[in-house]
Amino acid sequence: MKAALIVIVVLVLIALVAFGQYVGVRNTLVAKNEAVKTAWSQVDIVLQRRADLIPNLVETVKGYAGQEQKVFGDIAAARSRLLSANAPADKIAANGQLDGAIGRLLAVVENYPQLKSNENFLRLQDELAGTENRIAVERKRYNDTLQDYNTYVQTFPNNLYAGWAGFKPNEAYFAATEESRQVPKVNFSTPNAAPQAAPQPAPVK
Repeated sequence: MKAALIVIVVLVLIALVAFGQYVGVRNTLVAKNEAVKTAWSQVDIVLQRRADLIPNLVETVKGYAGQEQKVFGDIAAARSRLLSANAPADKIAANGQLDGAIGRLLAVVENYPQLKSNENFLRLQDELAGTENRIAVERKRYNDTLQDYNTYVQTFPNNLYAGWAGFKPNEAYFAATEESRQVPKVNFSTPNAAPQAAPQPAPVK
C-alpha cells in the first residue's frame, strides 16, 4: 500500500512538472507568434506605402512614355494583386510580381533622358528608393523574428508541446525575387522624340 502511494505521488509530481513545462512553452510560443505578427505588420505598412507611390510614378512616366502600355498594365495588375492579398504568403508572392513590374518600368525610363531630369519624377524616384530601403530593413527583421519562432517550435521537447497547443512552423519567409535582383539594361542609342508636357500628379501624403 505504501509503495503504491509513493508511485502515485511520483506520477503526480511528474504530471505537475510536465504541465508546468507545457504552460511555459505555450506562453513563449504565444509571445513569439505575436512578435512575428508585429514584424509582419511593419512589412505590410511599407508595402502599402510603396503601393501608394506607384500610381503617381506611373502617371509621371506616362507623360513621356505613353506608348508603354504593357509595362503600365503589368504594374497595375501586380499592384492590384498586392492590395487584394490578405495572407502574408499571398502578399509576398504578389510583391515579387510587383518587384519585376517596377524593374521593367525603370528599364523603360532609361530610354527617356528628358524624363530622368523631370523634377517630379526624381522626387518620386527618391521616395520609392527610400521605401525600398525600408522594405529591406523590415523584411530582414520579419525573417529574423520568424526564424526565431520556427526554431523554437521545432526544437525538442518544444515541438511536442507546440503540437499539443496547436502551433506549427510558419514558412512564409520574405525573400527577394530574382527579377528584383536584376539590374535594368540602359540603352541611350535611340532616344525618343521630344515628349509632351508631363502631368504633375499631386504629391503622396
